[in-house]
Amino acid sequence: MDEGSTYVFDANGLIMGRLASVAAKTLLSAARDGRQDRVIIINSEKAIVSGNPQSIFEDYLSKYRLNHSRKGPFFPRMPDLILKRTVRGMLPYQKKSSGRRAFKALRVEIGCPSHLSGEDLPEGHLQGDTSSLERPLPERYVRLGEISAVLGAPASRWNGGEA
Repeated sequence: MDEGSTYVFDANGLIMGRLASVAAKTLLSAARDGRQDRVIIINSEKAIVSGNPQSIFEDYLSKYRLNHSRKGPFFPRMPDLILKRTVRGMLPYQKKSSGRRAFKALRVEIGCPSHLSGEDLPEGHLQGDTSSLERPLPERYVRLGEISAVLGAPASRWNGGEA
């Protein structure tokens, strides 16, 4: 199979770190084997981060405050970019070319694109295996969209026009 497969993961209700590790493992194994598999993560704003909400907000605000507008380090505010940055942290992005190839094969979306909605996926697209990730929601958690709103991202992008 020369073209490779595209795996679609729905982040709705999944813990962000666990989802990122599965996506990174899928991408890295494909890059090392020479396959051209791709990963698309949809509904990134609905991924969850478990823990005390106040400490989660403080952690992400402290990471964001390290920013300098011209010099960096640049930490994203949008939920799709935060999730993409999390996956990048699990890849050998700076050390190996396979990590760079794997990262280029990743796409993270806010919401669900129209061609990926519903049960029927386009040809060549497979539903990603999230059976090991599906667990009941923890007692204390925060959705990635809420973290982005606290960081100052325009929440109207994923709330359907509501601020």
